[in-house]
Amino acid sequence: MFGPTPPVHPGEILREEFLAPLKLTPYALAKACHVPRTRIERLAREESPVTADTALRLGAVLKTGPEFWMTLQAMHDLTTAAETIPDLDALKPVAAA
Repeated sequence: MFGPTPPVHPGEILREEFLAPLKLTPYALAKACHVPRTRIERLAREESPVTADTALRLGAVLKTGPEFWMTLQAMHDLTTAAETIPDLDALKPVAAA
């Protein structure tokens, strides 16, 4: 359903596409977002998901829009969940009554 590539955690994108190129520390980003440093650190270490609150803040500070972060999180969640459902391909649509 979702292909053979492993799911990409939003924290990887945050780390590789924003923190490193912009030479931002998690502390500096957290300060700009008005959140605890640990929230950004855990996200960047792929230990926690992006919440709606964090998506709104990252979207504003990094000029990506919150949808960018929520879509990354949703795709990660769907891909991860699909890997744990052994009979997913066997499910068939129900017919209308």
